[in-house]
Amino acid sequence: MPAAPDPAAPSRPDPSPAPMASPGTPSTREASYGSNGAPNEPHVASRRKWGAADLSYVAVFAALIAAFSLLPGIPLAAGVPITLQTLAVILTGMVLGPARGAAAAGLYLAAGFAGLPVFSGFSSGIGVLARPSAGYLVSFPLAALVVGLLVRVVLSRIRRARFAGLFAAGLGTSFLVVHPLGIAGLMLNAGLSFPAALTADVAFWPGDVLKNLAAAAVAVSVFAAFPRLAPQAKPRRKTARSS
Repeated sequence: MPAAPDPAAPSRPDPSPAPMASPGTPSTREASYGSNGAPNEPHVASRRKWGAADLSYVAVFAALIAAFSLLPGIPLAAGVPITLQTLAVILTGMVLGPARGAAAAGLYLAAGFAGLPVFSGFSSGIGVLARPSAGYLVSFPLAALVVGLLVRVVLSRIRRARFAGLFAAGLGTSFLVVHPLGIAGLMLNAGLSFPAALTADVAFWPGDVLKNLAAAAVAVSVFAAFPRLAPQAKPRRKTARSS
């Protein structure tokens, strides 16, 4: 049988439950500071949606690729001239990032396929896809996407030696994306065997090294002048010292 409550014992008021924040509503400190203790920047959320500035960047860099494509190239025996197109494409991906860089390169291709003479030698139209250089041409949007992703990974992890990181990202993209698709285009449209296509592609390697050096140097200068365009390095975690 349960014991009766002692009337002499002081009654304790029932504490009212503390108000609980809803799961989706962050606290004031959480809204001002991230999980790593660094203050949140108000412009980070706005990067998820494209605005007029993003569309302007895409249009300007598509025009930059076209301008570099129209500069006179050095013709080679395989029918693919050495031009500054890849320099502009790699630089576009470095500066604009993966999505906007790929969009700028895609806009350049769309303008050329639609009839604007923006391809090498003032050419245009779908017929350029039958040329030996077609593989290099169609690799541009993918190359801008890949180098943008690599630059984002590299610059989010390093604070110094940015030039070396950008150069490695650009050169890696050239050999992972541009050259394999270029070799495939030589084999398909020029009828070359793989060894012959690879030999023809090797002629572009020294120039690609120089072009990626130039792209990295320009990108470093752009990020220094416009820091908001550069991916930010992750803040270092402070380890507690043992007493």
